[in-house]
Amino acid sequence: MSNNLRLLAAQLNPVVGDIQGNLALARQAHAQARQQGAHLLVLSEHFLLGYPAEDLVLKPVAVDLSMEAVTALAADTQDGPAILIGTPWREQGKLHNSACYLEGGALKARYDKRELPNYGVFDEKRHYQPGDGPPLIITLQGVRIGVAICEDIWFENVPRATHAAGADLLVVPNASPWRRAIQAERAAAFDRWSDLSLPYLFVNQMGGQDELVFDGASYATNSTHGARCGLIGQFETGTALVEFDPSTKQFVGLGKGCAADLEGWHAEYRAAMQGLGDYVRKNKFPGVVLGMSGGIDSAITAAIAADALGPDKVWCVMMPSKYTSEHSLEDARACARALGCRYDTINIHPGVEALDEMLGDAFAGKKADITEENIQSRLRAVTLMALSNKFGHMVVTTGNKSEMAVGYATLYGDMCGGYNALKDFYKTEVFELSKWRNTMVPKDGLAPGGEVIPERIITKPPSAELREDQKDEDSLPPYPVLDDILRGLVDLEEDVDDILARGHDPATVRRIEHLLYIAEYKRRQAPPGVKVGGKNFGRDRRYPITNRFRDN
Repeated sequence: MSNNLRLLAAQLNPVVGDIQGNLALARQAHAQARQQGAHLLVLSEHFLLGYPAEDLVLKPVAVDLSMEAVTALAADTQDGPAILIGTPWREQGKLHNSACYLEGGALKARYDKRELPNYGVFDEKRHYQPGDGPPLIITLQGVRIGVAICEDIWFENVPRATHAAGADLLVVPNASPWRRAIQAERAAAFDRWSDLSLPYLFVNQMGGQDELVFDGASYATNSTHGARCGLIGQFETGTALVEFDPSTKQFVGLGKGCAADLEGWHAEYRAAMQGLGDYVRKNKFPGVVLGMSGGIDSAITAAIAADALGPDKVWCVMMPSKYTSEHSLEDARACARALGCRYDTINIHPGVEALDEMLGDAFAGKKADITEENIQSRLRAVTLMALSNKFGHMVVTTGNKSEMAVGYATLYGDMCGGYNALKDFYKTEVFELSKWRNTMVPKDGLAPGGEVIPERIITKPPSAELREDQKDEDSLPPYPVLDDILRGLVDLEEDVDDILARGHDPATVRRIEHLLYIAEYKRRQAPPGVKVGGKNFGRDRRYPITNRFRDN
């Protein structure tokens, strides 16, 4: 057998708060590492408590139990192999995001994360103290191994200090969330220290945690991020054995069978599947129920749910009113059948009539307006929640980012539910995602292939169908126009003048800006949804509800 250092990278899906379950996952991986003759098992950042644990780490018992799990796991290393595992760690009154090195039945060393991200979805400075002191160097099988944790390699300080301390190899446990630009962002950051020519192993968490999705995509490289060799793949769990030659100070065998990243709509669709699927599975719902309107948003949501959970766990319910068109009835039924999902019809018209009678005296002398439209939406929500309560299925909402941005959604109506797979997709992106799904089956998708979304759903003008001949463009600019304005205001935080410079109508831009701000109270009450882009409505974007600012 060679003298190479053998490392087993474990790309797993821990559950936040399930310390014993996560410990069991670590032990399974350790058994694999021993079976495969590895010298070191590497698990992801904050593995034992799960990431992000948010304010759960402020509860002392959660940290105590995580530290006890480290001690229990350390005992398993008495006869090898060694383990590097992430956990919260408290010492001398300070709480750290740490990586613990376990060898010979004991905790031999600990590295505390230096760079604590405190932007976008991250709040680590709220929870942890940064580590200090010299870099951690572990010698194993003749190799000097340096340790860094996730954000540490987004800056130069830790890699350069570790290299200067004599490290031959850098091992990096991560809990790095996916978004559509993640690989470009990593390349720009990691290549700042690529002149070191320091080989490194990047081991990332996989799975969905509320609105965040972790894609795994663990890799090894002898040089730069651009030369990385994917070890396990995106959006899947597993382990991979890599070897490092202490004489050449290089990984051996890279470039053979490297796992490629998913690209474009495939990656985005797969991320939506992971986010919704893990939310349902980890919260132990038996399945999901959603309102199937015959429109594109509910159709693609049903497809994502069926691919993530299996068609047998997706219940599509058409809830027509007197304004529901015949083609919507036909399209909703056809989509559900193409996906293989359960489909039922529950007519809300009797409920509408009952509420008209109930409110008749109070509304006497008033013309019908948006109030009556919202009653229909809220009756549908009551219907879906009744089914959820009776049968246990979680209600999935179907609103897209464009609608959430301008408040084109009914609070306690179509916004009612537990999770929203489309929350970070603009309407124009929903169309493209739907076209893609009709031509491809996503990786690990459980629903049938082919045209699962009828062509008419994609081509007909969008409508909420809450009054006669209603179209979305009656009250909103065309979606390509709206979405370009919203990307400027939301994702890029552009000034109004920057958006006007692209040729948009000034009155339209200012109206959309106004709608964006006044809908903040709705978004605060909206369900979580998977983060796809650079700035989602949720942890990324925190605007005041009471807000008179306008960019005039």
